[in-house]
Amino acid sequence: MANHKSALKRIRQTETRTLHNRYYAKTVRNAVRKFRSLTDKKEAEEQMPKLYAMIDKLAKRNIIHKNKAGNLKSKITKYAHTLS
Repeated sequence: MANHKSALKRIRQTETRTLHNRYYAKTVRNAVRKFRSLTDKKEAEEQMPKLYAMIDKLAKRNIIHKNKAGNLKSKITKYAHTLS
């Protein structure tokens, strides 16, 4: 167990940040899942910028890796173009 006040505070901070990050990562995962279930191309193209923004924000805040963000955006774009 931690012996210093600062170490105890660090543990508290880490727990709250982990919870916060997990929430946002899960939200984006659900949004991507919902996007992949779309069948209408027009609706998909309307939702793409919002999804891009969510993914970019996670990458900027180091919740997900920047390469993972790029891969997600690439796959989303590919999926949107396959819709008719």
